[in-house]
Amino acid sequence: MGSLVLPVAIGAAAVGGWFLLYTLILLATRPARPDPAPATQDLPGSEPPAVVSLLAGNWELTEDAAESTFIDLAARKYLEFRQPGNDPMQTTVHVPDPNPPGLLPYERRILDRVVGLAVGGVVPLAALTFREQHQAAAFEKRLRAEVVADARARGLSRRRLGPALLVLLSGAAVVAGLAVGGAVLLATRHGHDPLRPAGFGWLVTFVVLSGFANRPHGERDTDAGRAVAARWLGVKAWLRNTEAFADLPPAAVAVWDRYLSYGDALGTTRVASAVIDLGMGNRKRVWSSYGGTWHRVRVRYPTFWPRYGKTAPRLIGRGLFAAGLGVLVLYALGRVPTGGTLIQIGLFVGGILLGYGLYVLVRTAIDLAAPRTITGQVLWQQVWRQTAGGENSPPRPYLHYLAIDDGSDDRTTAWGMPSTEVNRCVDGDTVTVKVRPWSRRVVELTVVEQGTMRRVQVADPDTQNTEALVALALGGTPGPHAVGPAAPVSPGALLNTDEVSRALGMPVAVRGGAAAGPLPFGTAQFCTPDGRVALMVMVLRGMPAQFAMRSARRQQPLPGIGEEAYTAPGFAVARRGDTVVGVTVRGATAAPDPRAVYWLLATAVGRLDAAVSPKSA
Repeated sequence: MGSLVLPVAIGAAAVGGWFLLYTLILLATRPARPDPAPATQDLPGSEPPAVVSLLAGNWELTEDAAESTFIDLAARKYLEFRQPGNDPMQTTVHVPDPNPPGLLPYERRILDRVVGLAVGGVVPLAALTFREQHQAAAFEKRLRAEVVADARARGLSRRRLGPALLVLLSGAAVVAGLAVGGAVLLATRHGHDPLRPAGFGWLVTFVVLSGFANRPHGERDTDAGRAVAARWLGVKAWLRNTEAFADLPPAAVAVWDRYLSYGDALGTTRVASAVIDLGMGNRKRVWSSYGGTWHRVRVRYPTFWPRYGKTAPRLIGRGLFAAGLGVLVLYALGRVPTGGTLIQIGLFVGGILLGYGLYVLVRTAIDLAAPRTITGQVLWQQVWRQTAGGENSPPRPYLHYLAIDDGSDDRTTAWGMPSTEVNRCVDGDTVTVKVRPWSRRVVELTVVEQGTMRRVQVADPDTQNTEALVALALGGTPGPHAVGPAAPVSPGALLNTDEVSRALGMPVAVRGGAAAGPLPFGTAQFCTPDGRVALMVMVLRGMPAQFAMRSARRQQPLPGIGEEAYTAPGFAVARRGDTVVGVTVRGATAAPDPRAVYWLLATAVGRLDAAVSPKSA
């Protein structure tokens, strides 16, 4: 035991020292809290409410970003709120134009959700919530990335841990790993092969500590961001002192205009924030548009009675077992000559078992002989029952709740649907189901009409890391493969012809673009119809990448793209990890807006994790 004290102390000191450094860096990079400017009713800038919410929230994004953007769309007449009575929960949202120009990506995302859910251009405010957790999480994650990208592009925010700090932490992780490896070597020096566990100890320590360093840490302030935040905090002070402003409903935006949206972003609108919910909805009170008008349906989810959701063979087996056991008990106790209290209780229990078994058999037979067919709108789907799982086998769902509104009542009870059928429909679809009423089990399902929910599904895979989503926030879609940083990158997969054509203002076709293979570079050329090269994308690794960045650092910095980026007339270059992406415009062929080139570079860098050549896929 004594021989392990020194190795354990060395390993603990090394790991503890790394976490001490990590903690000090987190403390040093905490966003500053700017002093509010004097209270004022003048809106001090053109920053969107979502960005203001980020700044006023000390560079932490909350649900206020989505809510304030939603209200701001109404303030700018892209949406209209109507409240027919005194209850703000009765507010309806009306869509004058489903496809207006000039919206920011996150504004478009929220408007598209409203438009997708609307029936006849109208949707109840309370019907905007999600019914699937993964859809709500994907929506929130992409909205967050788009807002952060906008704030970074305006110079108001930056990554909390920049490239220099990540390099410092990674270097410290190497040192800590070497110390742990040395401690393991010291502890196993008398073993058969001490180098193998020592190397394993170094590798595990380095990977774990690097994982801590590279996980998302949020945003931090910039000089410009602090100045803008201070001015908006002055507006917050004025709104807080404005009588009854906190009690205004969303429909009051018709009078208060953008003050209400910025008030929500600044956290001064109690009622509006409570009424608007763009997250998960309440599964027991679900909105339905079945029949052409919106109405709320109360849903009950059966749990207690053991017949619910069971298959007919299981119910028949249960009935036979209970009836057989009851007969056996009655027969055995009936042969006892004396009839004491215990015998009477036993006969009573036997009679109950026999009656229950016969009842289950009869009701199951009726269920099989007289199934019902129901047509209605899918309100909610959720896992009901799943296997227990084990050490090497995770729990597996085998039964789901399926709530359907058939239009006959404002209350309904969910059915049990085999989990193998759950992907055949989504919430909002109109379906026809064949069911067994007593066991409440779905035996057949047919989709009659696809619903509005399909129009607002977050269809792109939610597998990109936060930085990739931020870089993709201006409209690109991730590639089909997520691979590690060492995979060969295909330049042609980083940008497509539609994006380049839109940025350059002319049609182009791509030429080349395969992965570099064993060489540390690759190129893709986008050419005009007459064959001239208009734009070139280059991907570099190794020594060429280091040389390119060494030269680029003499140019103008370009914040918010990758770990570092620089620009000069006609080109822009960025680095992420050990990969460098360059975008070069041929001035004789095209002369785009420099911001379009920056957007192309951000999109390309954001797709690095997903751009893998066909050969490596």
